[in-house]
Amino acid sequence: MPEIDSYSLDFSSLSEQYRTGATTPAAVIADIYDRIEQYADPAVWIYLAPIADSLARAKALEGKSPDELPLYGLPFAIKDNLDWAGVPTTAGCPAFAYTPERSATVVERLCAAGAIPIGKTNLDQFATGLVGTRSPYGVCRNPFDPAYIPGGSSSGSGVAVSAGLVSFALGTDTAGSGRVPAAFTNIVGLKPTKGLISTRGLVPAVRSLDCVSIFALTCADAESVLQVASSYDADDIFSRQPEAKPVAKLDGLRVGIPDQLEFFGNAEAEQNYRAAIARLETLGCQITEIDFQPFAETAQLLYGGPWVAERLAAIADFINPAVMNPIVYQIINGGKAYDAVATFQAFYQLAGLRQRADLAWQDIDVMAIPTTGTIYTIAEVEAEPIALNSNLGRYTNFVNLLDLCALAIPSGWQTNRLPTGLTLVAPAWQDAFLVRLGAMFHAQLGGNLGATQHPLPVLSEPAMSALTFAQPGQIKVAVVGAHLTGQPLNYQLTEQGATLVRTCKTSPIYKLYALREKIPKPGLVRQADNNGHAIAVEVWQMPAAGFGRFIDLIQSPMGIGTLVLEDGELVKGFICEPFAIADAPEISHFGGWRTYLASL
Repeated sequence: MPEIDSYSLDFSSLSEQYRTGATTPAAVIADIYDRIEQYADPAVWIYLAPIADSLARAKALEGKSPDELPLYGLPFAIKDNLDWAGVPTTAGCPAFAYTPERSATVVERLCAAGAIPIGKTNLDQFATGLVGTRSPYGVCRNPFDPAYIPGGSSSGSGVAVSAGLVSFALGTDTAGSGRVPAAFTNIVGLKPTKGLISTRGLVPAVRSLDCVSIFALTCADAESVLQVASSYDADDIFSRQPEAKPVAKLDGLRVGIPDQLEFFGNAEAEQNYRAAIARLETLGCQITEIDFQPFAETAQLLYGGPWVAERLAAIADFINPAVMNPIVYQIINGGKAYDAVATFQAFYQLAGLRQRADLAWQDIDVMAIPTTGTIYTIAEVEAEPIALNSNLGRYTNFVNLLDLCALAIPSGWQTNRLPTGLTLVAPAWQDAFLVRLGAMFHAQLGGNLGATQHPLPVLSEPAMSALTFAQPGQIKVAVVGAHLTGQPLNYQLTEQGATLVRTCKTSPIYKLYALREKIPKPGLVRQADNNGHAIAVEVWQMPAAGFGRFIDLIQSPMGIGTLVLEDGELVKGFICEPFAIADAPEISHFGGWRTYLASL
């Protein structure tokens, strides 16, 4: 990268500069626009906000700090099938454009957390494609070789992150659009569990399968965005309440790999994949070969079944060959071939495939697969636009149909200096677990962030230990208030030999109250309908004998129960007797005790 790449935009680096006063959000935004000008690829953007507007958003953060807002001053991009109030949404088709009065729910949440939107990014029209070449706004330049495709459909979002133009970006993922661009640009792409992030304000591709995805430079950054972006949304009929799932441990983690692999003649991609599996083994994972046939057959259903008709349903009142990309029109118009009988037959076929796929999950915790078998040049895709796109979906198309979550991470380099990617796949609601496993793998691989010259930050010890259960004779305890580090009762933990394992959040099923006690402390209460907030906690580990002595110190209205963490792990933690919150103000919207105290 040229001189525009003067400092890294990853969250830890940029937030540290803010905390130390080395820079300000306004200064960063001014520099971002210089970077965009010097990168000189107008095909990345369908809309770029006027710099005066972005500077105004940055200056509105003055007087606040990264400790108050989790995404403070972080510039981000929005795929142009997501609404941003007052800005046209095109979905990659100028004739379709409209200007929404309200932003998509996910955009609203990110802006409220301090992130600064810069612009709307290019995409394969109507999010139909994995190649990044099906747009009237041009083809984004792959930052490693302009002869090659950037991946789609979220091409602009992937390139913007990789090139160091934003800290993170929103994409969408129905068939793999949040993963393929990540593999082709050496970044992280998180496709969360369906319904975890609201899709209100998204132009549908396949509405029952669509997910908002996250592109970031590191797994930790993707997790930070996920924590802010995820929430139940009553305005989204496909939004879901999170479910608590048992979390596997890293040592002995059962990782499944396909018994049938296809790299479409790319020997180096295959070599990098096998090296990635060996790297997982060095982390303590147990590798198990699985029957991949039900996954491969499911993948073929997405474009070879009536889900294509759902694409037609999304734009049925608009579809017009005169104003659409011809390949996109051909695919979507093909939905007319399916009737209700064919749809129900496909549902039955999918149910059978899901049943067969579930057999594999009895023997594994995570699946590790190539993100794609290979990469193609723009010329190759133009010559065979449908067949090669289908090849790219071999390892991606089945994920949403089978209700899985997935994380694409870098896996190495080919001799032509193009990157390859590995995708980790898990059952629904294991998103945070996948991200931390990905962080461990990425840390071992090392290298630079995206197409920049900045090295991957060192993984912190708490993050490295986040995937392990308490050791034999040890018990994990989550604390939420007066026992946090630096708070008045923290000594009660350290005196029992407790050590800090990690900081994280609960599942969003709790409410937090400021109790009227002599020593200020909060009360955490789980909600009967599971409709609450994710609350910041610290997880400590202590000897079982010390845990017994610790419990003896706890007085009413506090107690110890079982808490559900954001990744589904179950740990012991503080709960509150209901009588104590009768006259206590609710402070859930602060997201944690420290933020509440800072507001006083």
